[in-house]
Amino acid sequence: MFKQNLEKIGYPQLEQEVLKFWQSNKIFEKSISTRDEDKSWTFYEGPPTANGKPGIHHVMARTLKDLVCRYKTLQGYRVNRKAGWDTHGLPVEIEVEKALGIKHKSEVLDYGVEKYNQKCRESVFTYLDLWEKMTTRMGYWIDLKSAYITLDNNYIESVWWALKTLFDKGLIYKDYKIVPQDPKSETVLSSHELALGYRETKDPSVYVLFKLVNADEHFLVWTTTPWTLISNVALAVGSDIDYVKIKTEYATMILAKERLSVIDKEYEILEEMKGRDLAGIEYEQLMEYCSVDKKAFYVIEGDFVSTADGSGIVHIAPAFGADDYEVSKKYGLPMLQPVTRGGLFTDEVTDFAGQFVKDADAGIIVKLKHEGKLYRKETILHTYPFCWRHPEVPVIYYARESWFIRTTSIADRMVELNKQINWQPPEVGSGRFGNWLEDNKDWALSRDRFWATPLPLWISEDGDVFAIGSIEEVRNGFIEEDGKRISLKDLEKIDLHKPFVDKILFEKNGKIYKRTPEVIDVWFDSGAMPFAQYHYPFENKEAFEKNYFPAQYICEGIDQTRGWFYTLHAISTMLFDNVAFKNVIVNELILDKTGRKMSKSVGNTVDPFLLFDKYGADATRWYLVTNSPPWRPTLFDEEGLVEVQRKFFGTLVNTYSFFALYANIDGFNFKDALIPYEERPEIDRWIISKLNALVEEYEQLMNDYDVTKAARAVSSYTIDQLSNWYVRRSRRRFWKSEMNKEKLSAYQTLYECLETLCKLTAPFAPFISEAIYLDLNNETKREKFESVHLAEFPKATYRDKSLEEKMEVAQNVVYLTRAMRAKNNLKVRQPLKKIMVALDKSKHEALSKMKDVILEEVNIKELLILTDDSEIVNKSAKANFKSIGPKFGKKVKTVAELIKNFTKEEISKIEKGNGYCY
Repeated sequence: MFKQNLEKIGYPQLEQEVLKFWQSNKIFEKSISTRDEDKSWTFYEGPPTANGKPGIHHVMARTLKDLVCRYKTLQGYRVNRKAGWDTHGLPVEIEVEKALGIKHKSEVLDYGVEKYNQKCRESVFTYLDLWEKMTTRMGYWIDLKSAYITLDNNYIESVWWALKTLFDKGLIYKDYKIVPQDPKSETVLSSHELALGYRETKDPSVYVLFKLVNADEHFLVWTTTPWTLISNVALAVGSDIDYVKIKTEYATMILAKERLSVIDKEYEILEEMKGRDLAGIEYEQLMEYCSVDKKAFYVIEGDFVSTADGSGIVHIAPAFGADDYEVSKKYGLPMLQPVTRGGLFTDEVTDFAGQFVKDADAGIIVKLKHEGKLYRKETILHTYPFCWRHPEVPVIYYARESWFIRTTSIADRMVELNKQINWQPPEVGSGRFGNWLEDNKDWALSRDRFWATPLPLWISEDGDVFAIGSIEEVRNGFIEEDGKRISLKDLEKIDLHKPFVDKILFEKNGKIYKRTPEVIDVWFDSGAMPFAQYHYPFENKEAFEKNYFPAQYICEGIDQTRGWFYTLHAISTMLFDNVAFKNVIVNELILDKTGRKMSKSVGNTVDPFLLFDKYGADATRWYLVTNSPPWRPTLFDEEGLVEVQRKFFGTLVNTYSFFALYANIDGFNFKDALIPYEERPEIDRWIISKLNALVEEYEQLMNDYDVTKAARAVSSYTIDQLSNWYVRRSRRRFWKSEMNKEKLSAYQTLYECLETLCKLTAPFAPFISEAIYLDLNNETKREKFESVHLAEFPKATYRDKSLEEKMEVAQNVVYLTRAMRAKNNLKVRQPLKKIMVALDKSKHEALSKMKDVILEEVNIKELLILTDDSEIVNKSAKANFKSIGPKFGKKVKTVAELIKNFTKEEISKIEKGNGYCY
């Protein structure tokens, strides 16, 4: 017998039973092993960090990942998907330092790098049990047992292979550059990390007076970073920009003519000159904390100077600005850098020693005012980068040596390859991501940190460098203990982390090589996952190149556009001259129901486990996908989830329960021969035709990765077509006592609809679809599949489009009539005499054929078909002056009068598109 009373079982309880079924019967494993090896399809998992708790936004992303993989499995593909864990980098270090009470980087060295990294290793899986629990509970099928882990030697070895390959291609170099830096962790930020932290902030906007040597005149200079004025060594002007010397009651000043608007009182222009005429003029050092060993404090020319804002004169501090640094090399300017990597002023800045530079701004401004060097002070609201790992800490730009990847050399190729990727939505690929590629900067690779993949470069004292790309190559090195050399070939275990790798030495051509102390950007780890997860090229080389690369699909949040998506694309381009992924869904943020970003401090976060326990994972997944397209922000409202559970899931379960009740009474088990569609009653043929239309639409939408429309189409069919129309109109057929051909047709038809809906619902709501499919198939044995997730995607067969169109006409008339009844408080059980319907002649035949259905549905005696509504509706026309005014000008009143006098026939012609010209 078919299971009954399914609607009385709580969804969470039902899902737990399904989970037990999957686990005991290894259904996930079979969903891979039963598919053809030659029909491979690969998904890449963006690795999360398991030292933080999973949230509702992770459920969203994992739902989108899972449903596409399940769909491709139904299509017969062997879907490769390994879980992965991102275990390196600052997220881990931050948590460890909190636990240890470490506030500064120097304290790590005091504590001991080996002990520190061991703590990091222990910390990375703090919440692994929660992540695995959520993954399993929500029905996200991914290979957790063989998950790749970025801290494993095998993974690091593959990363080292990649870095050696890039180094040997000449793509890795060391340079002294101005880099964005996180002062909290004292580490460089790559351009894609920098892009993650921009936000609006208020900063001081000051106009400062630099006094000329031997003259009572001043250059007026504008800056939003007063703290950099201490390191000023030059002023830059534009060669062809017009400048003026003006006299005010405050001082005699020089500034760009176009920027005179910044002068707030009366002034007299004394002289005009070009920027080149100012070159070489000397001025007095503004703040005398630092001494210089080269010529400084004079005017230079710079092509980066503009008159878009400020005063048209730029102050130059080479240690803290990219343009400043480049122009300093041209002019041989000194570089003053009285700031630590932690962003604190050094002791030589006596008034502000030990202060964070941004905190010192206020004191610097006060000092300038007391010394008569401040002309004007304001506050500016602008966009500035903050540290993405420390949202309260502003980035500082700082001159330091770093290792870079020359991504600018392959920027054009990245742009070309991006055109091969199917982005959903497309505008992210062509816009946000495409623009980012166009504005490519070299990748700042190295980090002066501890817990990360070490940079595998060894350097001799004379600056010769070589790269290591495998553990086998590492074993050619040695370590020294108690004055003795120990060959690494004699050591069984090698750890590719600091501090062990820092002890490894090499001897070549009489020279000793030591490893450069830096580690790499953690984003390189995650971007290397396509090959590193398979320990390529040391293992799985053929399988990787044949089946695992590139991925057919990835999915992550919009914030990864300049993060993981970029690093995947850049590394793949450099190593393989290919895309890393062919299709991508980009999901937006999940906000609370008022549109605010969810955060613990606000108290508006959502615990996914509570949702699963209350409503079930199916309803949560379905709501997240259908509420809005994933690439638009989702306003999470628990009431919406309740509505989804009531409408869609309630309708699906109740429709199955209706079938099960009567099928058990009649002993229906699908053992009778299948009645040909052509021999079934019209309503059966119609619902089967609509079912196949749904299959066709669903497949097209899913192939286009338009998952929201696909799910909504299933919901609409289930509620509007199957339940509210077919089952309701067919109910009496199931009540009949005898099992005749018509009744058998009804059972076979409804069974097929339910079975197919299970398959279409399965990717989105894997639990309820499994429960209903098993209840159906275990009784009939109609299909050979042990699970709906091992089944085959349904093929669209029978279609009768003319019948679909006829029924659609009937349904539209019925729905409109019911609406009119409700508006006039006329209940359906109250019979009415006549209904008049006006519609296009092309639909008259369809309406005539569905006459009986319509009259029965609306409880009206007679249907009168009209060609148009002119016989029953009085219409008049009125001019829209906003529309006709610009077109007719002075004639507008005449035209308005003509419109007012239109006859019913003329109005009818206009409505049909046969308008008039005047």
